[in-house]
Amino acid sequence: METLLERFLRYVKIDTQSDEDSSVHPSTPGQMELARLLEKELRELGLRNIRLSDKAYLMAELPANTDKKLPTVGFIAHLDTSPDVSGKNVRPLIFSNYDGSDLVLNQAENIVMQVQDFPELKEYTGQTVITSDGTTLLGADDKAGIAAIMTALSQLQNHPDIKHGRIVVA
Repeated sequence: METLLERFLRYVKIDTQSDEDSSVHPSTPGQMELARLLEKELRELGLRNIRLSDKAYLMAELPANTDKKLPTVGFIAHLDTSPDVSGKNVRPLIFSNYDGSDLVLNQAENIVMQVQDFPELKEYTGQTVITSDGTTLLGADDKAGIAAIMTALSQLQNHPDIKHGRIVVA
């Protein structure tokens, strides 16, 4: 089964940077590319009522797997990333078991996240930290959310013993 990290890394490599000057939706082709990939993955997971609009709005439903009356739950994420920094040719870096020291993102361009400038980094000691190489946006907002939603759907489909009400994603 695919992991959250594998999904996230696949999604961030698709350039979905917004174009504020665009008069069409989606504002860039990469947004539709990601929507189509997600549509395919939702079909593979066996979701129902999958709908992808020409504006890259994607919706799907995971039916309840219990007769118990439960409320419908919705999970929503967005495909586009900030227009302020490039999302093209993203090179994710993974710092497993981060040791609390400065993060060298790009030695050639001397791009370093120094703990003195980002003291909150210390809070992630011992955890996995994912960044870009500093030349692009990573796109975690909201591709991390998309990866979490897709992984949760996969878990629920692969573990029918986990009872749930109707789930709708968009």
